[in-house]
Amino acid sequence: MKTFLAPLYELNEYNEAMISLSKKNTPIHVTGCIDSQKCHMISGLGNRSLFRVIVTYNDLKAKEIYEDYKLYDKNVFLYPAKDIMFYSADIHGNAIVKERLRILKRLIEKKASTIVLSIDGGMDRVLPLEFLKKHIVSVAEGDILDLEKLKKDMIHLGYERCGQVEAPGQFAIRGGIIDVFDLTQDNPYRIELWGEEIESIRSFDVLSQRSIENLESIRIYPATELILTTEQLTEGMKKIALDAKEQSESLRKEFLTEEAHRLSKHVKELQEQVLELGMTMNLESYINYFFEKTGSFIDLFDVEKTCVFLDEPIRIQEHGQAIEAEFRESMSHRLEKGYVLEKQANILYGKEEILYKIEKFPSAQIGFMEDKNLLIKTQNRFNIMAKSVASYNHSFELLVKDLKRYRKSGYRVIVMSPSRTRAKRLAEDLREQEMTAVYTEDPFRMVQPSEVLVYYGALKRGFEYPLLKFVVISESDIFGNQKKK
Repeated sequence: MKTFLAPLYELNEYNEAMISLSKKNTPIHVTGCIDSQKCHMISGLGNRSLFRVIVTYNDLKAKEIYEDYKLYDKNVFLYPAKDIMFYSADIHGNAIVKERLRILKRLIEKKASTIVLSIDGGMDRVLPLEFLKKHIVSVAEGDILDLEKLKKDMIHLGYERCGQVEAPGQFAIRGGIIDVFDLTQDNPYRIELWGEEIESIRSFDVLSQRSIENLESIRIYPATELILTTEQLTEGMKKIALDAKEQSESLRKEFLTEEAHRLSKHVKELQEQVLELGMTMNLESYINYFFEKTGSFIDLFDVEKTCVFLDEPIRIQEHGQAIEAEFRESMSHRLEKGYVLEKQANILYGKEEILYKIEKFPSAQIGFMEDKNLLIKTQNRFNIMAKSVASYNHSFELLVKDLKRYRKSGYRVIVMSPSRTRAKRLAEDLREQEMTAVYTEDPFRMVQPSEVLVYYGALKRGFEYPLLKFVVISESDIFGNQKKK
């Protein structure tokens, strides 16, 4: 993305910040950053790392950063947070699990990625990547396939057996044809057998049933984050029953018989669902009973290959503290009323624990104001002078007037449009106004002084670097934000 990042190398503060990150003299604190310009700065600072993790203060802000960052990196992913307090009680599909597993797949395969998440997205407990790796099913042409074993493996990995696959997380077996819709893929796989030998593997369109691509081998990833062997399930349920018995007795000693009965009844129903009916869908909150070794999402990354960015660290701290307090208060109340067990109240990492984990990584704190009350001690501070772009309120005349002013001052200007047709038309309109306007989609095309480059791409808001004489104007700055249904 040389078009956007090349001007940054002319900024001393940026070069010094890059040196600090490369020498791991971090955390650094970069101030003066605003709106969409934060993504521009993060893209520049993190372009040497295999993984870039952007932590922000809530889900709405995470989605905004995700949408803006797609301009700089097509391999950007939004890591969704679970509602930790009500996740097991809600009726939910596999959309959240699907997005999370897609990201875990990229970590396992070591594919360069940018992951955006809110602080609460990293506070729940997850299993180590090594455990997920053990449960990947690999098949290739010419392999001898045990069909009965495959059926058991698919169900064990969280897949649902059906007559015909229609959605991710399903599999179907019809004679010598096996269809599997891997939860991390956009299209299902079809495996054809000749006896017990795999004759062919291909991906196909779920609606038309037509083949898309012939494949030599595939890897099928689990359709659930919590994979339990029969032994783990049995041992875990014993621990749950034992804890429930002790907790019920403790409640009865305090003459809280109704609460004790409620807890015993709940655990009995859970045992019936899991051990007799084989339902393991809502066991996320019991993860501490099945696994001794768990970690946070941050623990899954390689320290040597990852750079972490904190968007507005003070607001992250405030939001993390609010989430933690709300969770502790809710769990305390539920423990008293006999709705949960003690280990269920310990499935959340505190904000200080998460920030302590982040300290181990090369990291940068990005914000507008200089924050002195940060939990993470800062090694170096850099101030970047950036400005927002004024709104033109649908006035093409005002835009032309500003562009002529920029041109006279030797500015390099990029005008963004998410539509190729509108971008080309805008470049033509500007040329009619005697402007040097060039349309391009080339990410390596460098904008020259006194030139206007019309670029195909989406950005929520524009920004300006006065010292660099570099400005980016988005279509929403000109015509306003379009409302989405």
